[in-house]
Amino acid sequence: MMVEPDDADLARFLDEDPGGPVVMLNLLRFAEGGFEAYREYSRHMRNTFLPRYGAEVVYAGSGSTVLVAEDGRSWDAVVVVRYPDRAAFGRMVADPEYLAITHLRTEALSETVLQATSPWR
Repeated sequence: MMVEPDDADLARFLDEDPGGPVVMLNLLRFAEGGFEAYREYSRHMRNTFLPRYGAEVVYAGSGSTVLVAEDGRSWDAVVVVRYPDRAAFGRMVADPEYLAITHLRTEALSETVLQATSPWR
């Protein structure tokens, strides 16, 4: 299962830019022992990459009681991150320093959803 966007997905994400800020929804399922690797990835994000690209964590938390989902479809964690625009996200994921830490995220996750959201007007 992919846990990082590929070049085609990133190009589509940038091409479909409606303008303005973008809030990224991250649904995370950790691989066995992956939580620690994700904490290390998160530390780099919080201390380096989010400030560098003008982004902020809006919410981060552990999954809890599932009310509606098929068996085995709960998520271990949810992270919501606001970027000033899609281009900032694109620059971040192309940053060589960021690319050097993506292995932490890849090692940490067994499954994920990374979805851009647009505000309702």
